[in-house]
Amino acid sequence: PKTTVATGKIIHDYSMYTSSLKNCLVPLEIIYRNGLPDGSSVFKRLSQGKITLKDLGLDHQPKPGETLSKPIFDVSTKLEETDRYVIWAEAQKIAGLTDSELTDIKTVLLKADETITKAASNAGLKNEDGKIELAFDEKRKLILVDVLGTLDECRFTYGGVHVSKEVARQFYKETGWYSDLEKAKKDAEAGGVQDWKSLCKSKPPKLDPELKTMISQMYMTVANEMTNIKLFDAPKLDKVINAYRKFMGEKA
Repeated sequence: PKTTVATGKIIHDYSMYTSSLKNCLVPLEIIYRNGLPDGSSVFKRLSQGKITLKDLGLDHQPKPGETLSKPIFDVSTKLEETDRYVIWAEAQKIAGLTDSELTDIKTVLLKADETITKAASNAGLKNEDGKIELAFDEKRKLILVDVLGTLDECRFTYGGVHVSKEVARQFYKETGWYSDLEKAKKDAEAGGVQDWKSLCKSKPPKLDPELKTMISQMYMTVANEMTNIKLFDAPKLDKVINAYRKFMGEKA
C-alpha cells in the first residue's frame, strides 16, 4: 500500500485492492489459533485493550497454555512496516474482499490448520497456532503462497516446550535490544515515523552458540519427523528437547 504521514499519523492507502484485482497477493497474514501458549500475542493485545473477547470469538478470559475447544481465526496486515492486527471487517476492507471470498479464506485456513495438525502429530507436536498467506491468480481464484507448516509459520509445542522460532524470540525478549525495539515501535507510531528501525538505539546480540545449535537441530529433526523422511542428520526431537530443558534450567 502507498504510505503517507498526515497530522503525525501513518496512513496506509489500500485503495488499489478491489474485488476485481487479479494476480495479486492478499495483503494479510491469516492466522489460526488452536491454543494460547505462553507468549501468544493474544494476551498482550487483550491487556492493552486492542482486541476484545468478542473479536476473538471467546466467551471467557483465556489463560496461558489453554487449549481451545475450537480454533479461532485472527488476521493482521502483511505489507506494512510492522504487522498490525485488525478485526475481520477491516481486513475485508483492506484486501477488497467480497463476503464469499472472506468465507473461502476461512475455509482454506481451517483446511490448512487440519493438514498441519496431522503432519505435526507425526513428530509428537501440538499445533498451537500458525499463519498462511494467500494470493489471487489470473482468474481471481485463491492460491496458497509462501510456505506452509514450518517452524517459522507455526508455533508448535512438545510437552509444553516451544518448538519454533518462539525459542529464539524468548531469548531476545530478555535482552536490552528488545526493550529498545519496543520503545522504537511506540515512538514511531506516536511520532508518525515510517521507519521505526531508525529509532532503535541498539542491535540484537548474537544467539548463545549452544542455543543456536539446538534451534537448528529443532528445525532439522522436525522436518525429518513430520515427513517421516531423513532429510537431515539430526538427533531425535525428544533428545533435542531434553537438551534444551537442561540448557534453560542451567540458565535460570
